[in-house]
This record gives sequence, C-alpha cells and structure tokens, in this order.
Amino acid sequence: MANYPYLLIDAFTDHPLGGNPCAVLLDTDDLDAATMQAIAREMNLSETSFVRASPTCEFGVRYFTPAEEIPLAGHPTIATGYALWKAGRLKLDGPSTSVRFELIGGPIGVEVRAENGVATQVVMTQRKPVFMATYTPEEVMPCFGLTADDALPGVPIQTVSTGTPQIMIPVKSQDALRRIRLDVPRCLALRQRGDFFSMHLFCLGGVTEAGQTFARHFVVPPDNLEDAATGSATGGMGAYLWRYGLVDAPRFTAEQGHWMGRPSIIGVEVVGPREDIETVKIAGAAVSVITGTFTM
Repeated sequence: MANYPYLLIDAFTDHPLGGNPCAVLLDTDDLDAATMQAIAREMNLSETSFVRASPTCEFGVRYFTPAEEIPLAGHPTIATGYALWKAGRLKLDGPSTSVRFELIGGPIGVEVRAENGVATQVVMTQRKPVFMATYTPEEVMPCFGLTADDALPGVPIQTVSTGTPQIMIPVKSQDALRRIRLDVPRCLALRQRGDFFSMHLFCLGGVTEAGQTFARHFVVPPDNLEDAATGSATGGMGAYLWRYGLVDAPRFTAEQGHWMGRPSIIGVEVVGPREDIETVKIAGAAVSVITGTFTM
C-alpha cells in the first residue's frame, strides 16, 4: 500500500469554495500514466496534478482530466505552485520566488509572490501563442444553442494554443453567454473534425467592475462540461484579444465562474507586440481547503 501527500486547492480565488478546485498529489514518481488517469477519474475534477522529480527543473508535473492527459493547464499550475509552498516543498525567497515545472511539452516558468512569508499569488508563463484554424459562426454557434448573429463581428472564431489548443469564440454580450444551451452531439462532432481540445466563449466587459472580460468554458464528456476557471484558455484569449485589437492594454483582469457560484479572478499579461506575441502570463491567488493522504 502506497501513500501520497494530497492537497485540494481552489485556484483563482482568495477564499475557500471559490475559483476552480484542483487535486494535487505529491511524490508520484512511481505512478504510471494509467494509474494517474484512474486517480483523475476518481477525483472527477477538471484536472488533477501529479508532482514528481525532474532531472532538468525544480519540479516535474503532469496534468490529467478525468478523460485524458493534457500538455499544459492553467488552474492546475496555479494550484500546484501554491500546494508546493503549503506543503513545505517550495521555500519562498523574499517577495518573489521563481521555479520551473517540467511538463510533458517542456518547461514553463512559475513565480510565487509572497507577503510576510505567505504565498499570495502564483504567476504562470505560458508558451508562445500559436494561431491555428478558423471556423464560421454558422458551424460553431449552434453547438451552444446560439445563432451566427450572436458571434462578435469583424474577428474570426479561431483556435489558439499557448500549450493546449482551445477554440476562441467571442460573442457580442453577456446575454449571449447566459443563453448558452450546450448541444453535446454537435460539440463532439465539431471537436472530432477540429483542431482544439476545448471551447472558450467570452465577451468584453466583466460581471463586476473589476473585470474587463467574462468567459464560459466547455469540454465534452466524460470530462465535466463547464469549467469555473480556465487559465490556459484565458492565456489564449488574452493573446487573441491583443492580436485583434479588442483590448487597449496588454494587462487586464478576466472573470469566469461567477454564474456557477465559483467566482474566479485571473490576471492576464500579454508580452510582445500584437503581430508577434512572445508569451502570455496569467496570475491568481489560491487557497488550500483539504490536506491529507491519498492511499492505494
């Protein structure tokens, strides 16, 4: 019987039961992919994070949804950075401590910011954004019970990847986001012929005064259908908004999850000119809600 230190972390929130929960297991070097996948199914969260040793970085990390392993994820990165500090595995060095996580697609930079020795925010540097296939509103919007007229005019519906490809679907208003009724068979068919993992619908303007954007994020079964906070997609959205001139400044606050009862606040910083973005950074607070041991 093996025991693994385990933390449940709410990411992109400063209070318990907000944001997006992530299970983080430590010391998982002996677990194979099939076992990690089975544990992620057991947890049944958007993602579960498995921390292990790395020959090249301070930590090795692998991310699994209930259905599959993914190369990069945002809220698990924020959660893992916070969990490593909470578990005493990451020693803070003043107001900012930087480490690298070795993911299956290569290393990424992670910064843990602190006040008086307490971690207050985790910052993730994503990969250089890649702008991929485009789609028509007529083929995409009915997947969500919407019409082509609900799509924001003048900009494409397009897959963007900062490590995980997600289709960016800008809509005209929060009203359109409220009217979403997911057509799962249509979404499955679109995903099967598309080049993306999941679907990110968003509009300009937050649900609070703090936000400049609001989003809803969807995946297909057997994963959980809607995500309360999606850091990787928010990075792709930031790159998209900056490239197509939909935001005036490269730094802004994105909101998500409020209508799910799990409000999530994500800081976004796009680095580089609109025509050649270098990277996107996302930032958020986190809290620990469960600490224990996973035994199997």
